[in-house]
Amino acid sequence: VQLQASGGGLVQPGGSLRLSCAASGRIFSNNAMGWFRQAPGKEREFVAGISWNGGSTGYADSVKGRATISRDNAKNTVYLQMNSLKPEDSAVYLCAASRLSYHSQMIQQYPYWGQGTLVTVSS
Repeated sequence: VQLQASGGGLVQPGGSLRLSCAASGRIFSNNAMGWFRQAPGKEREFVAGISWNGGSTGYADSVKGRATISRDNAKNTVYLQMNSLKPEDSAVYLCAASRLSYHSQMIQQYPYWGQGTLVTVSS
């Protein structure tokens, strides 16, 4: 299983970004997917998750109302749309594939990880 995240970059506060994560291998369409982030000196934290068919989603309180996770199983890709970005959103964003069909906030439920894409929110 390989996960390739992209779409990060430098954005001004209040701006938007759309992150993508392309999956290859046998795992994807039957598995929940998640986005996590890790800022320097901080622990990795859950951002958003989506069930295998996109029917259920979940968000961290810190991004609720500003983030939208979606997936296209035909393209083996999961997306994270982030709006109204704040400097505290700056981090490496990583996508992960779960063992389960329904998403979880628990890092331990995600054995497959991509390399991450850097998001910097600064003026």
